[in-house]
Amino acid sequence: MQDQILQALRRNAADEAVQLAREWTQAEPAQPQAHRWLALALQQQGQHEAALESVQQALPLAPDDADLHLLHAGLLLALRQVDAASGALDRTPALNPNDLSAYLMQAHLALARHDTEEAERLTRTAARVNEDHPEVVALQGMVALRRGDNDRALALLSAASQMLPNDLRVMYALGFAHIGKGTLAFAEQAFRRVIELKPDLHSLYGLLVQLALRQGNTASAAETMPGVGSRPRGDTPGMRRIAGELALQSGQPLQALEQLLPVLEQWPADRQTLQLLLLAWQRLGREAQAREVLDAALAEHPQEHNLWLARLSVEPVGSAEATAVVERWLAEVPDHLPALETRLRLHDMQDDPEGAEAVARRIVALEPGRVTGETRLVEALLARDPAAAIAHVQALLDSAPENARNDLRAWLGAVQDRAGLPADALSTWTRLHADEASQRLPLPPQAKAPSNWPDKGEIAADVTARPMFVWGAPGSGVERVIAAIAAASPVLRGDRFGPTPPNDAFQSYNTLQDLSTGKLEPTELVAGWRAALPQRGLADANVIDWLLWWDNALLWSLRPQLPGGRLLVVLRDPRDMLLQWLAHGSPAPFAVNSVNEAAEWLARALAQVATLHEQDLYPHALVRIDHIGNDPAAMAEHLGSLFGVAMPPAQTLGPARLPTGHWRTYQNELAAAFALLTPVAVRLGYLEA
Repeated sequence: MQDQILQALRRNAADEAVQLAREWTQAEPAQPQAHRWLALALQQQGQHEAALESVQQALPLAPDDADLHLLHAGLLLALRQVDAASGALDRTPALNPNDLSAYLMQAHLALARHDTEEAERLTRTAARVNEDHPEVVALQGMVALRRGDNDRALALLSAASQMLPNDLRVMYALGFAHIGKGTLAFAEQAFRRVIELKPDLHSLYGLLVQLALRQGNTASAAETMPGVGSRPRGDTPGMRRIAGELALQSGQPLQALEQLLPVLEQWPADRQTLQLLLLAWQRLGREAQAREVLDAALAEHPQEHNLWLARLSVEPVGSAEATAVVERWLAEVPDHLPALETRLRLHDMQDDPEGAEAVARRIVALEPGRVTGETRLVEALLARDPAAAIAHVQALLDSAPENARNDLRAWLGAVQDRAGLPADALSTWTRLHADEASQRLPLPPQAKAPSNWPDKGEIAADVTARPMFVWGAPGSGVERVIAAIAAASPVLRGDRFGPTPPNDAFQSYNTLQDLSTGKLEPTELVAGWRAALPQRGLADANVIDWLLWWDNALLWSLRPQLPGGRLLVVLRDPRDMLLQWLAHGSPAPFAVNSVNEAAEWLARALAQVATLHEQDLYPHALVRIDHIGNDPAAMAEHLGSLFGVAMPPAQTLGPARLPTGHWRTYQNELAAAFALLTPVAVRLGYLEA
């Protein structure tokens, strides 16, 4: 039904779309997406008030659905312009290219139907009419939000809220920008401001409860919750789900079950409801009830993927009981790829390589090139015929579309490496780097150490903000440390590696030259960094800032101007770092024009780290992760001992890396490059050979 409505909207057949959507809402009145699509159709038909009413029917059904709230915000913004815009839309902007309201209204319509490209085009046109108009700035922020560019969205919507401090629609959108950025306290503050401006905006109360829960503030959630159910349309599956989550966080799993079981009957495939139910059953020790309830649901809905995953999770991982569940799943949907992939993993857990390979062949027969199947087939070939494994990946590469070939070339090198052909692997990797060099960043400039350093500044007694900078050279595995920190800290910022990095001196390749010539004063470097923090969703300088590059010359500013800062440098054996960089690249896509150039640059960068450490030039810690492996718990324990706090483990640290000491396999092929790196490796505490 959704596809039919969307096609009608794209044909501008609004009447047809409205009819289809009304049929859907009549057939499934408890389905929030039905009301959402009716709102979109009504909006395109010009019935803006009716569209708003339809969204307000959907929101209590799914009070924590961000897309619904964004649509609601867009409608509220659009309704402000309805009277002025309707006439302009009738005339079309072609007759009056300076009629701003027409462009604004059309952009809102495009956003509502998820046509982000069209919304962006119309917003650009509106900006040519009046670039600084608050509604234009707000629209630019909403477009950025739709694109997942949370940093730009937050900056634009913060600016719009400054121009319209009491505009509930702008505050509404700003709240979602903060959610996208992960600054939940600021999001809650924005939404509470909306309610202050418009107390009857009932749809926000459920979201406020959810935000409080996500921050672990059960007291605030409990305070808000009682009033929600008593509001119009308050007793809905969505609100019951939130009530169940609150009961769980309050240590009341039995009350959680009472709220959640009716939700399962209405929404049998809702992932969040199933997760909460599983947690409640686990805390109560009611695995038998879990099996009974989920089996009953599967009897009525045997095609539901999420239900099968929930049922599977009740059984011990890799057990015979888990296998029986997956076999039932495959009996219902024999060609369901996720079910086959689950069966493949079970074969591997049960040490059945032949069974795993057979399932992998079924997977690639259904979807040639699917990563899970192809990877498992190559693993099987590597075990018995490495040359055939290489030939298999080469065949995939030869038949792949152009935009997928570079990833396959990197994989080919990895397979050649595992097949014991280091020369072939190195050749594959270096050719790939050479082909990509023109599209990569140049290596950051490096400065010579000064003859003396400025004195360290005094840390004021009342200073509470202690920023931390994190950096690791290519191949260090810094992204693995960042993944671990991200699981524990909301103030980590990795936006320097995203599409809209902060505009400060830490991001500019000209900074070292500007510091040396006096064009950039040391005070200005830190002041500019501080000034950019609010746009990054930070209230103060308590930030963990992942840097794109590091040079000791930055200490000319940091020593006197930011003495309370700290630097975390992630390290591995420099020779392993070079090999990892060649094999798998780095978070910052630096160009590798030649192996020796990369080795020389890396040696100079790490020599600066050695000097920093030997002379204790700035508060710092060297985070050596050579022996951490791929274990998130080990990484969390390592960082926790370093910071003196308990850290929860991340779900994953990312793809597996080359093992520690693997550089020795390439001693012949990379002898010259390793000769450049060995002296600094020894300075940093690694063995010479």
